[in-house]
Amino acid sequence: MRRMTDSRDAFDADRPAPAWDDPADRPPPWRSDGESLIFENPWMRLTRHPAVAPTGFAADYVVMRPKNLSVGVLPIHDDGSVTLVGQQRFALMNWSWEMPEGGAPFDEDPLEGARRELAEEAGLSAAHWREALKVEMANSITDERALSWLAWDFTPAPVAPDPTEVIRVARVPFGDLLREIGRGSIRDMFTVATTLRAYHMAREGELPPELAKAMLASV
Repeated sequence: MRRMTDSRDAFDADRPAPAWDDPADRPPPWRSDGESLIFENPWMRLTRHPAVAPTGFAADYVVMRPKNLSVGVLPIHDDGSVTLVGQQRFALMNWSWEMPEGGAPFDEDPLEGARRELAEEAGLSAAHWREALKVEMANSITDERALSWLAWDFTPAPVAPDPTEVIRVARVPFGDLLREIGRGSIRDMFTVATTLRAYHMAREGELPPELAKAMLASV
């Protein structure tokens, strides 16, 4: 069973370089000359660093370091529709439609965390999973790492939302989700990126043919 640890090296271990990248032409990396803890709770740490930029400029850098890996799953049904969940979000004080997503402790298999979120938020258990994305969520201010999957072939599972969540569930055609992303009504970055990756996978033959055909029929 795969395990993640709280280190950039572990996350980047299988990170390929783009075809156009020339490592010899890269500037020097950032340098941290120390670390102090500003704040900590069960979900994250804030650390402050006297730092030196690639230009040699001295900087005072603060980083938000989550204590979980972000995991998400786009559930795709045999008819090409997808299940989304709607909930109130505190940071932006808004209502957000998203794929099921949450956090997996660093000592947990990330896929098990995604399975848990799918069951707890959408009431689904999936027989088939395919990794879609490995992303850095906002790498100028946080070292938050994220993995997402596409899942299909479902059976019902018990719903168990977090005590702070009131979840609404919607099942919509995949094409409608793409169009709403284009309209700007779906703004959760993790959901947007995973949906666009799913579209690419369907077009490029990276999904079962019948599932891809059903997804693309509504596009």
